[in-house]
Amino acid sequence: MFRPLAGILAIFLVVATSELLWRLKLINSEASRKLVHISVGTFVAFWPFFTTFHWVQVLSLAFLAVIALSRWQHIFKGIHSVKRKSWGELFYPIGIGVASLVTANKYIFAAAVLNLSLADGLAALVGLKYGKSHQYHIGDATKSYVGTVSFVVISAIIVGWAVYNLGQTEMVMPAFVIMVVPIATSVVENVAPLGSDNLFIPLTVIALLRLVFF
Repeated sequence: MFRPLAGILAIFLVVATSELLWRLKLINSEASRKLVHISVGTFVAFWPFFTTFHWVQVLSLAFLAVIALSRWQHIFKGIHSVKRKSWGELFYPIGIGVASLVTANKYIFAAAVLNLSLADGLAALVGLKYGKSHQYHIGDATKSYVGTVSFVVISAIIVGWAVYNLGQTEMVMPAFVIMVVPIATSVVENVAPLGSDNLFIPLTVIALLRLVFF
């Protein structure tokens, strides 16, 4: 029971810290959101290595409850101050929770959530920093080429790590997976509306890895 409570407390502290930094104007709203996005997702990705998937689901529900209450009561304003219409902060814990329901393999789960937290989160920050001069538009969303390339590269590293630990002996199919998964998830990240990529990115990773390994 101690680990789940510690996990819930850790998530609350991350959200509260990002809010404090935003209120002090040390970071902008996008950086506040991505701080939570990257920190919480990376933390939760490795939970199955230390506890059960049941507690991952409990943690996801707790995170969803905090975010929903915050959105309703305007508690943590930093993570909700998005100029475009988005439900991404709610889809995020839902995506993690659903991922923990549809796979019981800790490496596949970790790869799915790390694609959501690290690949998506870091790519957004790289795009904001370096991609303003080379952008493209999909619907109302503005994307950067450098951000998309960063997503694909980080995703390939994550998937490669998972493939290595899943112990596949034949190299042709794993190499194919390492190329296909990042491209597929980057497409999902680009086209999923209203922040729903936070749900569909981990599900895409799980579906493609399970096709090959199980």
